[in-house]
Amino acid sequence: MEFRYLGKTGLSVSELCLGTMTLGRETSEDDSYNILDRYIAEGGNFIDTADVYSRGGSEEIVGNWFKNQKRNDFVLATKVRFPMGEGPNDLGLSRKHIIKGIKESLRRLKTDYIDLYQVHAWDPRTPLEETLSTLNDLVREGLVRYIGASNFKGWQLQKAIDMSREKGWEQFSCLQPQYNLLCRATEYELIDVCVNEGLGVIPWSPLRGGWLTGKFTRDMQGPPENTRIGVAKEKGYSETWDMYNNEFTWNLIDELKSVAEEAGKTPAQAAINWLLQQSGVTAPIIGARTIEQLEANLGAAGWSLSTAQVDRLNKASALFVSYPYDQSAIDQRNKGRE
Repeated sequence: MEFRYLGKTGLSVSELCLGTMTLGRETSEDDSYNILDRYIAEGGNFIDTADVYSRGGSEEIVGNWFKNQKRNDFVLATKVRFPMGEGPNDLGLSRKHIIKGIKESLRRLKTDYIDLYQVHAWDPRTPLEETLSTLNDLVREGLVRYIGASNFKGWQLQKAIDMSREKGWEQFSCLQPQYNLLCRATEYELIDVCVNEGLGVIPWSPLRGGWLTGKFTRDMQGPPENTRIGVAKEKGYSETWDMYNNEFTWNLIDELKSVAEEAGKTPAQAAINWLLQQSGVTAPIIGARTIEQLEANLGAAGWSLSTAQVDRLNKASALFVSYPYDQSAIDQRNKGRE
């Protein structure tokens, strides 16, 4: 596995990040250890979790596994924002909740510092100054090495960057957005902000919850019960069958399967490899419920789709856009600059 710098920092991370949302929820502790062991055996060093995953269960499993590892060999990322209790201050990005969150994450992860501490989403009720100044303090105290954001809109991300720069505070080093062949609206503004400001991009859900694995077909009446899509509506996940059961999705999957077969890879591997070649992307976050799923996803690295194959997937996954994101508006902005 190759390594890439996280944005404009000097931090080297493996090109595939291991997501641990399933640990302690769909994956037992012993199986979780096997997944972590297999990931590092392939050269991975970048592990992403969050306090809210299994209400701390994922962090605890990663922490227990870390006891037998060399801490400095890994880049450990976690997040704060979502509810971790029933109290009015057990969520959000207030100074109180962030400070409590970092202390609890450090305890569960059995470490004295976090490499990458990310705000899990925008908090409309907390002043941005309060959040950013608190994150800056955590870096200055040595509890956190780098900070990042997840699930921000373009204006929110730019506002945070500008405020930190103006105040002389630590700036975000990366963004963790949803980004995949079925979710390319991320390119409209977020990727531009990241590229322009030097932030790394570590996309979550590169397979859109299983849609881009190629295991679903248009002649199915619905997804198999033992899949994430099968329980999506019940669990409140966003990758429901009804949302994606349309000709756009099936036509994209047909093209993805064709490209994957041509490349001698699986559709999932081709989908992740496509993402690896997109502007600004540092490391897609691959998740796995089983060691078999991890093995399959690891096969996305170490090779590249051809330019022609990437173009085919770009065309098949292109969303309809209007002003100010359409090509005519782009041409107008660039007029006279070429």
